[in-house]
Amino acid sequence: MIGYILRRLALMVPTIFGIMLITFAIIQFAPGGPVERVLAQLQGQQEGSLNRITGGQGDLGGGASRAGSETTKYRGAQGLDPAFIKKLEAQFGFDKPAHERFAKMLWDYARFDFGRSYFRDVSVMQLIKEKLPVSISLGLWMTLISYAISIPLGIRKAVSDGSRFDVWTSAVVIVGYAIPSFLFGILLIILFAGGSFVQIFPIRGLTSENFESLSLWGKAVDYAWHLALPLAALVLGAFATSTLLTKNSFLDEIRKQYVLTARMKGLTERGVLYGHVFRNAMLIVIAGFPGAFITAFFTGSLLIETIFSLDGLGLLSFTSIVGRDYPVVFATLYIFSLLGLAVNLLSDLIYTWIDPRIDFSAKAA
Repeated sequence: MIGYILRRLALMVPTIFGIMLITFAIIQFAPGGPVERVLAQLQGQQEGSLNRITGGQGDLGGGASRAGSETTKYRGAQGLDPAFIKKLEAQFGFDKPAHERFAKMLWDYARFDFGRSYFRDVSVMQLIKEKLPVSISLGLWMTLISYAISIPLGIRKAVSDGSRFDVWTSAVVIVGYAIPSFLFGILLIILFAGGSFVQIFPIRGLTSENFESLSLWGKAVDYAWHLALPLAALVLGAFATSTLLTKNSFLDEIRKQYVLTARMKGLTERGVLYGHVFRNAMLIVIAGFPGAFITAFFTGSLLIETIFSLDGLGLLSFTSIVGRDYPVVFATLYIFSLLGLAVNLLSDLIYTWIDPRIDFSAKAA
């Protein structure tokens, strides 16, 4: 097993390299980079000043005609000093060839040096540290709560397949699966956060302003109070998927021959279920854990973060992509890629813990 873990860790290096290389190549051809963004802002300011001075009737001394005679690779750079544009390129690191920039980025990222944000005047690592508590809170608690609900519920539904309990819980699960989490979040705000009815829960931030002055119990209550609505919105769809997956997995195992044999040997239903079926049925549920966790940690919480004004990594990554803040974009991509690979490795290790018959090292050999 040690050899298998070491091989998996070694394979992370080319995987991360491929992810970063493809993303870097795409970025090179994407229009509207950081230099163009700054130039567009400057051009807009110049046009606004020109309109205020001339009343929108023309330019000053034929400046527009001179600008039109200049050619540049950036849109919106007409009329600007080429030396200023070169200085701007050097500021963002675009004065070097692409392969040199990529090699430097890999070397820096290997040391977890992500540089500084282009437009926030703060280090990328500091930005990530500031946003990390929100994303960890949403991703971790959503995954734990959804699995804590879905696994017992899925087992109960499988055991009582076709009963009244199975029918009405299936209706609840299907409704939960059909409702988008962000839409349910808006409904919760309308009902419980001062939208149109009562205001019980806050809709901004992870903690209150007086959080530091609260007791330990008060901090826990305040933390849970702020997370109640966003977590409820996230858990709705997540627990529905996990519940159906758990039920179908257990049903498939219950109908197999070894279960009938165990019953014929005199084992109780509980002994059959948790002594034999559970170990085999839970494998497919565990297989979906990495994807569920990463989805909750990043993409799944983006709209929820926006709706409930929670400034997490999902919202940070989205705004950075829109704003062409490339150091933040690449840093978050790098971190999430590493996290995804690590969680997948952890999932394989949990496989072997639940079912010792699985030996990944033997298969790899």
